[in-house]
Amino acid sequence: MIFQLENKSIHVSDAGQGINFEKETIVFLHGSGLSHIVWSLTEQFFSNKNFNVLSIDLPGHGNSEGPCLDSIEKISDWLEKVFDKLKLKNLTLVGHSQGCLEILEYAHKYKDRIKNLIFVGGSNKMPVHPDLLYLAQNGDSEAVKLMMKWGYEGSKRFIGGNPVEKIIQSPRDISQILAVDLNACNNYSNGLRAAKSINFPTMLILGELDKMVNLDTGKKFSSLIKNSTTHVISECGHMIMIEKAFEMREKILEFLNR
Repeated sequence: MIFQLENKSIHVSDAGQGINFEKETIVFLHGSGLSHIVWSLTEQFFSNKNFNVLSIDLPGHGNSEGPCLDSIEKISDWLEKVFDKLKLKNLTLVGHSQGCLEILEYAHKYKDRIKNLIFVGGSNKMPVHPDLLYLAQNGDSEAVKLMMKWGYEGSKRFIGGNPVEKIIQSPRDISQILAVDLNACNNYSNGLRAAKSINFPTMLILGELDKMVNLDTGKKFSSLIKNSTTHVISECGHMIMIEKAFEMREKILEFLNR
């Protein structure tokens, strides 16, 4: 699905089904430097379970026109414009990594459209290592390698290769997309207040081996949210929706069907 917003072309992957207003809607938000592609193992599953499925390419990412938005606050405001444009309500918001900060801030500012929140590999704050920021700002491909080293651990390999390298392919992608996103994460400071304000049904899915958002950090985040549910996926790093897509989506479905 492609639509115009503020004279920019915005791409949202909808599993080829469009929007049926008689169905509940799940919105998926990708992490830093990535795109809707990371949800490819998840979209069709939930579409087949009779949900509207929308995986959004943020401005400047994937097939959406840029430039990128340089703060979590600006992205949350932009999401409200998207949801208003598409006339969406009773939303289940699913965010991965940076996407968790986005839905956290969105939930703090715009409560009327939300039904459920699901945080995948996220926390209320996501400081970025100075080495990673420096490499990304200079368009160095080592930034992508560091992301995968810190985010994924284990002897297994991704089927078809490193998914991050397939999306972030050029120095421009690194300096003008990834670096902007990482700075937005690093500068976000409203997470504690936002987390304490959440009163929606909420689930956190954490990777046991995640070094970007380690297990202790994820559990502390969970403790800030009233009546939240936490599921830890064993032998899994930061790229949960790719490393352990089947387990993740089954747990989300269980949560939504409660």
